[in-house]
Amino acid sequence: MQTVEFFWRPGCPFCVFLDRGLRKHQVTMTKRNIWEDAEAAEIVRAAANGNETVPTVRVGTQYLVNPSPKEVVRALAALQA
Repeated sequence: MQTVEFFWRPGCPFCVFLDRGLRKHQVTMTKRNIWEDAEAAEIVRAAANGNETVPTVRVGTQYLVNPSPKEVVRALAALQA
């Protein structure tokens, strides 16, 4: 399965929920903290209409803003189809 890029920030309960769900589905992730990585914050703002909305996940060339674990798994499956 392809690795997804997971954009998050400390203290975000939605990020914790998504992280747990993706681990349950055995999704391989590269995590980027938008508070420590200026480039990651810029990417999230571009994907989320200027907002630093997390979690944001990149699957291939698609960005999903605050997705459910199932949405990410579906996007991965579609990418690999």
